[in-house]
Amino acid sequence: MSPPTEKPKLRSEHVPNELVYEILTQLPVKSLIRLSIFGSCNGMVCLASADERLSHLIYLWNPSIRKFKMLNATSLTPRRDCIALGLAYHSQNNDFKILRIVCRELSAEAEIYTLSTDSWRRVVISEEYEPEPNIGSLFKINEKPISCLFFNGALHSLAYSRHHYFILSFDVNDERFRNIMLPRLNLVEMFPEFEQLVVFKEMLAFILIGKDVYEITGICHIWVMKEYGVVESWTKICVSLDSVNNFYGCNDNGELLIKNATGLVLFDPSSLNENVLAIEDTNWVRYTTNSMESLVLLDEENGICDGVVYMLYCNLNFYNLSNS
Repeated sequence: MSPPTEKPKLRSEHVPNELVYEILTQLPVKSLIRLSIFGSCNGMVCLASADERLSHLIYLWNPSIRKFKMLNATSLTPRRDCIALGLAYHSQNNDFKILRIVCRELSAEAEIYTLSTDSWRRVVISEEYEPEPNIGSLFKINEKPISCLFFNGALHSLAYSRHHYFILSFDVNDERFRNIMLPRLNLVEMFPEFEQLVVFKEMLAFILIGKDVYEITGICHIWVMKEYGVVESWTKICVSLDSVNNFYGCNDNGELLIKNATGLVLFDPSSLNENVLAIEDTNWVRYTTNSMESLVLLDEENGICDGVVYMLYCNLNFYNLSNS
């Protein structure tokens, strides 16, 4: 894949696929660990294995200076349970925190990692909620490991209990859990294929993309919380959106980054315009975030543990989507 030439504003830094293949084929199988991105903020990226058996392997990565840190082992072992992971920046202490939630059959437990102390500690999933449900009761995050959205000083994750579907939030300042009730969803009129929390024009939003009950027309519901934390401020935007193969998030202008038969597209729900991005190989696209340079981990040595060198490889491409 070559960097886009039609639009100079899309900046790309790329390692040729041929070189990647040559490097990876020369490495022993046991040295390769497939990692997924579980969060990004203030120039730092949190990576972890999506394999439930290796979910305790968590890394902090600074792509600006190409340094990464393998975190100490966590105390919560999932054993085929649901996991939520999120990275947050604690502005009051100029520090980074990682939240990890493990949902077992009858309970949910959480722990927090602080970069400055390089340590994990348990945090209580409290019962502060307004109104229902009681988040201390049985609830789940998802069937697969998911990432939490960092917004307004808190990490957010979709969660559900036996009778409720809600947003579980964790304030990184007071380290308390709260919930935010979702709007009343009329899912009778659609079959959701993508459900995701995003930041939409600097507001918390919940996006549903799917098809109507007759599977003829594609529908996109964008629920925007106009006033953070105020349930009554949820406002719905509904537009037609067909043939969505994947949904990655939003840019600062409120355009949705989707993948369809045309390729990678920025869709404007206000004007309904679609802007096809000049990216040839969209199979490399996995995650979107605001890019920021940072010197965090500058003095850190790249991950060496028990004499084994873990190679963290990412075929890194940065594309500016703000003014596409």
